[in-house]
Parts: sequence; structure tokens; C-alpha cells
Amino acid sequence: MAGDLLVQNATMILPKRVAIGDLRVVGGKIEAVAPGGGLDAKDGESVIDGTGLHLLPGAIDPHVHFREPGNYDKEDLESGSRAAASGGVTSFLDMPNNSPNTTNKATLQSKIQRASNKVVTHHGFFIGATKNNLNDLQSVEGMDGLCGIKIFMGNSTGDLLVHEQKDLENIFSNTSGIIATHAEDEERLQHRIEKFKDRTDIRAHAECRDAKCAMIATKRAVSLAKDHDHRLHVVHLTSAEEANWLVKNKGDLVTTEVCTHHLSFNQEDVERLGPRGLVNPPIRYEEDRSTLWKRLKDGTIDCVVTDHAPHTLEAKSKGYPSAPAGMPGVETSLPLMLTHAKNGRCSFSDVVKWMCEGPARVYGIEKKGSLIEGFDGDLAIVDLERKRIVADDQTWTRVQWSPYEGMELTGWPTHTVVDGDVVHRRHHHGGVKGEPVALPGSAGRVLTFRTQ
Repeated sequence: MAGDLLVQNATMILPKRVAIGDLRVVGGKIEAVAPGGGLDAKDGESVIDGTGLHLLPGAIDPHVHFREPGNYDKEDLESGSRAAASGGVTSFLDMPNNSPNTTNKATLQSKIQRASNKVVTHHGFFIGATKNNLNDLQSVEGMDGLCGIKIFMGNSTGDLLVHEQKDLENIFSNTSGIIATHAEDEERLQHRIEKFKDRTDIRAHAECRDAKCAMIATKRAVSLAKDHDHRLHVVHLTSAEEANWLVKNKGDLVTTEVCTHHLSFNQEDVERLGPRGLVNPPIRYEEDRSTLWKRLKDGTIDCVVTDHAPHTLEAKSKGYPSAPAGMPGVETSLPLMLTHAKNGRCSFSDVVKWMCEGPARVYGIEKKGSLIEGFDGDLAIVDLERKRIVADDQTWTRVQWSPYEGMELTGWPTHTVVDGDVVHRRHHHGGVKGEPVALPGSAGRVLTFRTQ
């Protein structure tokens, strides 16, 4: 039956411990978690032998840019969802800077409809704030599929920039749910872009969009959240300064995230990668990277995300400063973090806490992110003994490249499971890419979010 699955003899990453055993999904829900095993196969259910494999909850990536509508040469909902599934990501939350931008009920509904016909994973969407769309933000409150409001406090795409205090106050005081902010200070940004306009070396990027630029905006956003008693999520934290300040200042209203690339690269890597390593906010220095790890481990940072934002290699080849900022990452994020764990940076349970439990908690996604009876049957079964090398020509993203090209990663999913059904698999002797199992639109649901 669809949604009926038994995984036997796997090493299960459970909420409080790691145990070898069996897990059964019935009708898309986890019916039994059996440390020690003992579950026998029933008629009609699929069976996966998990011997030597690790069983994790499916990862949730709450920060992707799948480029639909508008920029299909970079990505669309189908290619992005396929890429996610290939990497063990079973739910994604997609950002609003599209063409047209997702700033009202019609554009939001259109995106949800498009996804229902194309994706193979669960999905939710942000609505973008502008200086004058408060009525639109209010009109979609409580709608299935809406995960939050995105505010770009520093320059971005089209009209998605809100940096005047009165406009920010208006949004924070008159909306509900969660506000996710891209925290870079617009005034300082514009001043520094002008100051650095003659620099063409990529080192200038992190110098121009400096930590102070991020710090000013993060402090301002936190203060707005506290003044208006409004849930705030600060996206893609990059600097030691912000992370250390948040330890004592985030309080109960504020959560935050860090990107896989900010945990994996530093300024030296950016110089090696060239425009492939160009992102906003920038990849900073080793001190920043090590502090982000520290603050992730102590719980200051709530989750690990990708900010998957693909651009074509042709656009990237224009060099700094003409090349666009952003990189793909959704199909490598789980293997990358599991490789960090394998190398002793953290534990496998930490990876589950940061990529599964954390995003579910931050966004109020119920019954997801943990291997618990009654939760949804979204699973990633991974092989932590087999290493594979990331290769541009083995990617699912439409732009066909990865910043991790040439890196050897472990923890690639052998099976990605959505609601008890396998949507992607990777054979033991196959390449990095693996093969899709589900047809577009045949798996995954629009997510609902508990009002914060």
C-alpha cells in the first residue's frame, strides 16, 4: 500500500538516543519505532534493509530560492524539489523574490498551485513585505502553505526592500506569525558600495558588506520584535559579532539560522572559489566561521539551512563585482553536515537537531523533524560508510554546478522517503546523482504552520 513502509536493522537517530532497530510507517505516519528490532514484514508494505545504514528524519530546509516563477533557466519548483529529495531534504520553505515577487494572495496561491503539480517534497512559502503591502500581508494570515513574512532590510530584488523605520514599525505592529529578516543595514550598505566601487578583487566583498552592516540591522530587527512582541527569525547569520551579541539578547521571541556554506568556507575559500563563492551576506573570516559553530553548539543558533540560490555559471563568470551573489546547496547540505559530524565537528544527533527538529520548531511545523510514533513518515536513510565526490555534472539543480565540486562527502541518502513513499534512491554502486522514483506532483503536501 502507498505510504506503508518497514525499515529494518537501521541505526536510528532518535530524539534522545541512537539505537539499532526497526521503524514502521503506515498510511504515511510513523506507527512504530522499535529499538532492538523485532518488527516483522506485513503483506503489502515495502521493506528496506537498513543494515549498516543510518535512519534520520527527513531534513527540512527553511530557506531556499527555487526561482519560480520567472527564472526557469536557474531553477524551478520541480528541479529544486528533485535536488532537495536527492539530498534527503523532504520539506522546503521557498523565498518570495521571484518575477513577479510573491507579495499578495494571488501570487502566493499561484505558487502553491504550481508546486502541487511539480514537486516531490513537502513545501511552504514566504510572502514578501514591501513598503505598502500591509493589507496583502494581513489578507493571507493563517493560509495553508504560508510560513511567514520575509523582510529584506538591505538591498535586494525589485521592490522587496523595507528599511524605513515607520514602514518596519507598521509591519511588526500589524501582522502575526513569524517575520524572517535579511539583516543588512541599507544605509551603511549603500555608503560602502559607493566607497568600494573601484575594487574588483573578491576580497572586497566581505570588506564592503562588513559585520557592522549586519550587526546594525540585526540589533534593529530584534528591538522591533521586542517592542511589538512579534516572533522574529534572523536568516543567514554570518558574523561572530552578531552571534555573540545574540547569546544574551535573543530572548524567547527571536530565533536564527546559519547556512551550510558559512559553516564550511572562510575568506580563503572564497578567493579559491572566485565568484562561485560569492553570496550575500558574504562568507567571512575563520574567526566568524569558528564562532558560528560555537554558537550553533550552545543553542544560540537554532537551525542549519542552505539559502539555495542558484545562478548560471555564465552569469557567475562575469567576475566580481558583476557576478550575482548566491549558490546552490540543497542537494549537498545533509551529506555536508554529516561529513562535518564524521570529521568530529559535531555529532550525528546534532545534525538532526539542527536540520530536522530545529526548523520544525522555529516554524511550528507539527509532526515533523523527529522519529517519533505519530509523526509524519519523512525519512532519510543514509550510508555513512560510503564516500562520494561532488561533481558539477552529477547535480540535480538546473544550473548544473556546486560550490562543493571536488569535495568528498559521506552520508548520501540511499533512500529519501516522503509520507512513507520512496521519492529518490541511490544504489550502492551508482554515482552521486541517484535516481528519482516519484513522478512530479505525486508526493509531498503543502505544509501548515502553527500560528506563533
